[in-house]
Amino acid sequence: MNKYKFIAFLILISCFSTISLAQNKGAITPNVIKQIKEAYKKDSHSKSLTNAISNNKLNSLALNRENIGQVDHFFKYKVKVKGITDQKSSGRCWMFSGLNVLRPKIIEKYNLSNFEFSESHLFFWDQLEKANLFLEIIIKTGKKPIDDRTVQWAFKNPVNDGGVWNSLANLLIKYGAVPKSAMSETQSSNNTRYLGKILNTKLREDGLELRKMSANKTKVDKIEKRKLEMLSDIYKILAYNIGEPPTEFSWRYKNTKDSISEEKTYTPKSFLKEVLDVNLEDYVLLMDDPSRPYNKLYEIQYDRNVQEGKNWVYINIPSSEIKKFALGSIKNNEAMYFSCDVGKQLNRDAGLLSMNNYDYASLYNIDFGMNKKERILSRQSGSSHGMALVGVDVDQNENPTKWLIENSWGANAAYNGYLTATDKWFDEYMFRVVVDKKFVDAKTLKILKQKPTQLPPWDPMFTPDK
Repeated sequence: MNKYKFIAFLILISCFSTISLAQNKGAITPNVIKQIKEAYKKDSHSKSLTNAISNNKLNSLALNRENIGQVDHFFKYKVKVKGITDQKSSGRCWMFSGLNVLRPKIIEKYNLSNFEFSESHLFFWDQLEKANLFLEIIIKTGKKPIDDRTVQWAFKNPVNDGGVWNSLANLLIKYGAVPKSAMSETQSSNNTRYLGKILNTKLREDGLELRKMSANKTKVDKIEKRKLEMLSDIYKILAYNIGEPPTEFSWRYKNTKDSISEEKTYTPKSFLKEVLDVNLEDYVLLMDDPSRPYNKLYEIQYDRNVQEGKNWVYINIPSSEIKKFALGSIKNNEAMYFSCDVGKQLNRDAGLLSMNNYDYASLYNIDFGMNKKERILSRQSGSSHGMALVGVDVDQNENPTKWLIENSWGANAAYNGYLTATDKWFDEYMFRVVVDKKFVDAKTLKILKQKPTQLPPWDPMFTPDK
């Protein structure tokens, strides 16, 4: 080997050594494993914990016995609500919860023992509108590369059964509403998983075709014509699975005094207008997100279901302010749309949301110490489920101590269909509350005049409520 080849060989060896050292830095080496194992004391206590934890449900072992029975289900202030709904195996909590906010008004107006809107009616239009919105996004981004983030976000989930309050408002304003008797649930509306798979498969196929048309510089009118044909297929799938929404129907009711009304014929829009004296534009969307500046207005791009509808536009304020408005609403017999991270510290059997339900720190002898802001930034926590906020209990100074939440998991779930949340849990895991603006102070309402800061649809905080 001549001198130059030898030098090249040494350089090559040096490079491999450098790469090897870089790869080994931070790796779990035998020495690291030795130190980790030394920190794990394998004694009789750790052995008993291993036996217990490996052979039992974790929540059963972490259940804090000292917290059982410490929180009752009595409330000083409660909205007059009747009946519990059931979303079954679907992600339509936002729809059920939003309608549960509105139906007490109809029950009171007509003195009914119970009433429920048809969720399947609105679900049909929700899915068709989301399909249209997806196709419009694909057309709008047709010239962008397939790995563009907006394009990837759209293809990841063309339609879903989740949503938020503004999604319901968009549907009610455009399509009205019907009673459950006019359009009942089906297997596919109660169990939306497989219908969603079919819709998404077809829409992804359609999306790729529209992108090819854009790449081939197809005329706009031909693209629009093809999109209409695609929507016709989606309508057909929905009609087969859910049934066609009624354009006209008859309705009458019996009140609590057994008096039966005259039968009348309605359209979905005329029905909603007659039975519900509510301006959906009067509701203010509030959020507590400590990871962003407070007292600001925000808008989430594409966080809607209707192409011409409104996105989720919200005021970001601390939970202490939100609770003031919520308290005023409940005292005036007005329920509210409410969403939270329901899975955190939920004792389903007791129907209780409390920071003291489960003590994982004592079980493992390991600290778990993130605050709300840190949980949001690390994607440990975010809004996951929508319900109706219907009650509050207070101390002697009228400060909230716990909150009553009407769920949509059926009357046999939790505490007779309801959940009780301690005020501390409310602070930590509540994210969204929608309140009639008449209960919100002028200072907060003034924030609505700001130009909203637009946030991307893939922001981790803005997954739809399910």
